[in-house]
Amino acid sequence: MKEMNKQVIFAFLTIISLAITSCSEDRLYENFHSFSNASWSANDSIAFDLSDLSGPYGKGLLALRYTEPYPYSNCYLKMVFKDAEKKILLDTLWNIPIFDSKSGQPLGKGFGSTYTLYDTLRFEIPQETREVLVSQYMRNSSLEGIEAVGFKLLVKN
Repeated sequence: MKEMNKQVIFAFLTIISLAITSCSEDRLYENFHSFSNASWSANDSIAFDLSDLSGPYGKGLLALRYTEPYPYSNCYLKMVFKDAEKKILLDTLWNIPIFDSKSGQPLGKGFGSTYTLYDTLRFEIPQETREVLVSQYMRNSSLEGIEAVGFKLLVKN
């Protein structure tokens, strides 16, 4: 019964936080892809479709929603940015720290044992980008503890 109450509270807080963040005028794009059973297969690339957007693009943020029992301190991700003709504009490996290296505390904001961490990309996203592909690069066939991956793109100021 306690688990059910936690799920109801988590769902309520998620809805409230989405309502609050949906008022942000600087967001050009935001989307999350959820995984069943909080497990990300190495064969599962996530595609974020930017084809309906017009630039100029500002900062990009990558988000991970994870559970506290995630077995590693970080997560390596491969990100591929493609244009309208599917030509690769940028192919990069990204390391996101999940837990503080000194204290071991989870990074990001969360409730219960689930956290969401936004990491600002430290490179400029090519303006011709129409698709962003993200895949886990942890050398595991299945990465347990990752519930969702998101991508957020801000308007250039």
